[in-house]
Amino acid sequence: MLNFLLRRSGQSVVVLFLVSIIGFAALNLAPGGPLSQYALTPGMSQQTLHRLAEQMGLNRPLPVQYFDWLTHLLRGDWGHSYRDGQPVLHIIFSHLPATLLLMVTSTLLAVTLGLWVGVKSAVRRYSLFDDIATMASMIALSIPTFWFGLVAIYFFSLKLHWFPAGNMYTIGNGSVGDILHHLVLPVLVLTFVDIAIWSRYMRSATLETINQDFVKTARAKGLTPRQVLLRHVVRNALLPMVALAGMQLPTILGGALVAETVFTWPGMGRLFLDSLGYSDYPVVMGLLMFSAIMVLAGNLLADVVTVLVDPRIRPE
Repeated sequence: MLNFLLRRSGQSVVVLFLVSIIGFAALNLAPGGPLSQYALTPGMSQQTLHRLAEQMGLNRPLPVQYFDWLTHLLRGDWGHSYRDGQPVLHIIFSHLPATLLLMVTSTLLAVTLGLWVGVKSAVRRYSLFDDIATMASMIALSIPTFWFGLVAIYFFSLKLHWFPAGNMYTIGNGSVGDILHHLVLPVLVLTFVDIAIWSRYMRSATLETINQDFVKTARAKGLTPRQVLLRHVVRNALLPMVALAGMQLPTILGGALVAETVFTWPGMGRLFLDSLGYSDYPVVMGLLMFSAIMVLAGNLLADVVTVLVDPRIRPE
């Protein structure tokens, strides 16, 4: 088990290193470069831009800039924002709670409802419920998240006036009830798509498990259908879902980015787009690395849990 952890951790470090190289090169080689926002300032001369580049170390060769940035990153110094000079980590952690609130809420709802729909669809295969669930899943997977978000705003905010169209809370309020009221629409959008994913995978895993020999043996022993389903079918069908949870992290983060943009939710996704618009490269790189660390850590945790609960794949 220790060798497995060391090997997987080593692979994660290599992937993280490659992500940092690709991200740093892509940002700094993009048209305009890090100083593109400064160039738009009225009265900014080329001489002043050269002086700024020298002060910020941007006139050095790109590999030198990268290793300087990487050295500071490993020391815990993720740089400072070009916009307001605040530390990058401070900016990220100030937006992290909003993203976690949105992601955790929508993911818990999607997993709970998706697993229930998947199991019920598998048990009632080819029934009316299964047909409706399959059709709804195909529709949910075919609709872009941003389009569904705009439709939800149009109907529930502009027409029915049930929920706010955006932001995390009403200015001057900020109570728990007010935040939950603003949370409903973005969670609804993210959950609708994620339920489709979880239900399809759970349906397939349940159908694969339900015809196994150990399930037939459990039935032959006289266990009730409910006991067979809960103790043997569902417990074993959940094992692939653990691995899926790790693979779903990039999807969840991508969906949160779109939802935060549509609903002006002050999370990491909205911060990422705003930072790109302002060419605030230290913040963009910080968000890129932070997201990569979250994804790799989630995948590593999913692998470890899968190995622990399923002795069939336990490494030597």
